[in-house]
Amino acid sequence: MDLSSSQYGAYQLITVNAARIDAAAAIAFKDALRAATSDGTGDVLLDLRQVMFIDSSGLGAIVAALKLVGPDRRLELACLTPDVEKVFRLTRMNSIFRLHTDLNDTALGQTG
Repeated sequence: MDLSSSQYGAYQLITVNAARIDAAAAIAFKDALRAATSDGTGDVLLDLRQVMFIDSSGLGAIVAALKLVGPDRRLELACLTPDVEKVFRLTRMNSIFRLHTDLNDTALGQTG
């Protein structure tokens, strides 16, 4: 799974450079995210703008990522495509994760 990491304000921004997070990619996603966040200390913002499809395995991988970052760090999600956002809302995962419509609303401390 191709992830890129950069600093975005107070966040460690992790961009998912893949169109799908599904059963075939879930383990690779978790491993790549673990590697990307292992030495960080700030909150993590997962940029999902390129992800067009997510299934239950992908949701499970993102929940596992929440545990990976640890109890002292937040994992927030940004730039969800309409189909991915719909899955988060239908499964009520939007009550677990803070969803941002774009990167700018994170800087302002607003949610989308």
